[in-house]
Amino acid sequence: MVKKTGKGSSSAEPSTITPPSSFLDGPLPKLIVFDLDYTLWPFWVDTHVTPPLKASPAHDSAKDRFGESFSFYHEVPHILHSLRERGIKVGAASRTSAPDLGREMLRLLHISDGDGKKRKAIDYFDHLEIYPGSKITHFTKLQKSTGLRFEEMLFFDDESRNRNVETLGVCMYLVRDGVSKKEINNGIKEWRKRHGHKAQTVETE
Repeated sequence: MVKKTGKGSSSAEPSTITPPSSFLDGPLPKLIVFDLDYTLWPFWVDTHVTPPLKASPAHDSAKDRFGESFSFYHEVPHILHSLRERGIKVGAASRTSAPDLGREMLRLLHISDGDGKKRKAIDYFDHLEIYPGSKITHFTKLQKSTGLRFEEMLFFDDESRNRNVETLGVCMYLVRDGVSKKEINNGIKEWRKRHGHKAQTVETE
């Protein structure tokens, strides 16, 4: 089934939104990895996007040759910012057949930090594995480059076929309509359950 492109949004600044609640109530993975298409943004970069790309003045979206506008899902910029604030390593594992275009999109879309300064989205990633092929390969390379155990990783992806990475020990969480704070919380809950971790009770004033 062919998916339709959707409109993303990154209108709010990271400083105006709270991090996912799971970042504050228990153990966290040392590496969180995201697929790109229909996980961080609502399109297939190798199918729906026709280069060259041109960033909007605010760098919160980019237009292709035909004037189509592309951006992240609404809460993605805040999530990436929050991950950096928490010191959690971030990776991308995409099997797109247009890896250069995927990287360019990450360079053109910018994210505001806590001081309101904008940085390229690609700078929020510690590790990039963007190329066609089985994601077993992507995660094998991620393990070698990070030195982390597969059990210390959490992967968000929209395609169930990529659950094959779980044979390595990676916990994968299937997203249905892009990454959001709710999906992050659910994924971390699943990772904790898988590895016997419990959430902590957080007292609020």
